[in-house]
Amino acid sequence: MKTKIKELRARYDLTQEDLARKVGVRRETIVFLEKGKYNPSLKLAHDVAKALQTTIDDLFIFEDK
Repeated sequence: MKTKIKELRARYDLTQEDLARKVGVRRETIVFLEKGKYNPSLKLAHDVAKALQTTIDDLFIFEDK
């Protein structure tokens, strides 16, 4: 899975720590999400999308394997 988290964070001038605080997780969680090494719960995906003013569909790119 790929994400646009890093791009959108840059657009809103947010650090990983800033985004983590907004959604109530640790910075490491944001790192893993950005690298595609962590599949978020639906709630976390929703919270991140809301914090970045986008939709889950626009934020996460699911690749067929």
